[in-house]
Amino acid sequence: MTPDAESLERAAALIRGGGLVAFPTETVYGLGANAFDAGAVARIFTAKARPRQSPLIVHVDSIEMARTLVLEWPDAADRLARRYWPGPLTLVLPKRPSIPDIVTAGLSTVGLRVPSHPLALALIRAAGVPIAAPSANPFTGLSPTTAEHVRQSLGDAVDLVLDGGPAIVGIESTVLSLAGAEPLLLRPGVIPLPEIESLIGPVRIAGAADGPHASPGMHPQHYRPRTPLALLAAGDPTPPGRGEWLRLGREMPAEPGAYAAMLYAALHRLDAQELDWIAVERPPAKPEWAGVLDRLTRAASHSAPSSRRESSAPPHRPPPPS
Repeated sequence: MTPDAESLERAAALIRGGGLVAFPTETVYGLGANAFDAGAVARIFTAKARPRQSPLIVHVDSIEMARTLVLEWPDAADRLARRYWPGPLTLVLPKRPSIPDIVTAGLSTVGLRVPSHPLALALIRAAGVPIAAPSANPFTGLSPTTAEHVRQSLGDAVDLVLDGGPAIVGIESTVLSLAGAEPLLLRPGVIPLPEIESLIGPVRIAGAADGPHASPGMHPQHYRPRTPLALLAAGDPTPPGRGEWLRLGREMPAEPGAYAAMLYAALHRLDAQELDWIAVERPPAKPEWAGVLDRLTRAASHSAPSSRRESSAPPHRPPPPS
């Protein structure tokens, strides 16, 4: 699905004027604002009920635009960007003062990505500015992979939703920091870590940290449906009540890329059925599954599902921004 030129220009004008536009990327749908406009970015946090200690990723249309936003562009960044951009990789680097602190949770670094969805790239180019954009859903909620998911979860909090069809990658980008003495994996995605290390050498994996997060997606509870989700091994007993299983090789593909592309759509579908629980078979603990396993681990309830009424909060629908 491709919006017409008039819709695209309207979206670009909204971005330039301080509005919020939900738009498709190959990973998930993003909720975008002009990355140079602190007031517009503040509206993102309000619409999502997102804490200010969680930074936003800035979407750019090229390596050249990315380099105008950072103080350093090391050789490792160049190698990774030329291999994976446009694509589902975010690089964290020391930022220039032109990026407001609200975008980066007050940190001295910024996460940058060139999305591969043609509509996302067209929007950045038409707006003429980098676009700060987290996923277009309430904070810690289930990420959107279609325009309809955005409309259902955020409603009138968004000025415009551009419909570019279903996201094809299906989970959020890999986030890698190159701002320190050694590369640091902040969030796994669909790019296996050994593949990254083959380009730049050893990469350390980040642990939990207090204070502002160095990357989106580091909150211990994230990507959660309203229905309690249990991450179980094959053969584990079925939770009590009414629910559905997502098993490897049955309801879900046994290949990690295809699984990631289907995951959030499957969870949105089951979440709409007013079930007592959703059970997901734990995927293999292998590098190519790391992104999927991270999302499921953060999405899982910390206690066994009992009933939807007792265990799950109602859907969050923030009021329209004033």
